[in-house]
Amino acid sequence: MQSITLIGAPVDEGGAARGCLMGPDALRTAGLPDILRSLDHTVIDRGNVVPDRKTERSHPNNAIHDLVDCAAWVDTLQDIAFDAAKNDSVPIFLGGDHLMSAGTVPGVARRAAAEGRPQFVLWLDAHTDFHDLDSTQSGNLHGTPVAYFSGQPGFDGYYPPLKTAVDPENICMLGIRSVDQPERDRLVRGLIDVTDMRQVDEFGIARPLRAFLEKVRAANGRLHVSFDVDFLEPNIAPAVGTTVPGGATFREAHLVMEMLHDSGLVTSLDIAELNPFLDERGRTARLMVDLVASLFGKRVMDRPTRRY
Repeated sequence: MQSITLIGAPVDEGGAARGCLMGPDALRTAGLPDILRSLDHTVIDRGNVVPDRKTERSHPNNAIHDLVDCAAWVDTLQDIAFDAAKNDSVPIFLGGDHLMSAGTVPGVARRAAAEGRPQFVLWLDAHTDFHDLDSTQSGNLHGTPVAYFSGQPGFDGYYPPLKTAVDPENICMLGIRSVDQPERDRLVRGLIDVTDMRQVDEFGIARPLRAFLEKVRAANGRLHVSFDVDFLEPNIAPAVGTTVPGGATFREAHLVMEMLHDSGLVTSLDIAELNPFLDERGRTARLMVDLVASLFGKRVMDRPTRRY
């Protein structure tokens, strides 16, 4: 049994397709608190975060939009995540577009540093989100979190000062299949472990994940999992504004979550980019709830027969 804290992060300013602000309540409506309690966990729901401390700022890249609001979310979520990661409770941050991770990851990383432990991040996503503020052509700031929380240059004066960066060697990206050229150039020079879907097709999804989990265990690290809905194949998870064909299958996604549960290493979780406005009768929200249940102990043999 674990103590779990649910925190809504209805971030809607980081992308172009509006609707992610409804994500936290869709996950609740789909039964996330109830299924976690049915697995004998203690669940506390702290409601939805409201950003504050907005400071007027602009950037020479005219493509960028909603910079003031995005910076406020990053600032607020860092403090919320730092507080939520204390003691033994596992915070689940309910998104909200993936800009949320520019706040949640630095927050939990600061908690890890306070405990004298390294922070690791498993990034489950179709995208690397490794743009800085100069390189983004879309201006969608949900494409910047990994560059920011790994301490890359280009954010000073725009995002909050980064108190604790995540070592790029402690980041594993899994399921990648859509990378812009500036991100690719930066990743080639860096140390982040990137497993794209070509590698998953050749070698399976378990092998790179198992190697990463062994690394986390050997270092006695804290592990944050950031799960973007577009990690999944769009046919099973349509409720996301950034769909990319060729994503993880139902069974591959459940295997990842089951392996994470078996490891006992996960200390915090993001659920990002759920856009209920694009869903089909709640099917994506229900799938995400089912995947989170696998992370917290629901077994493969527990799946009920369903009619569709």
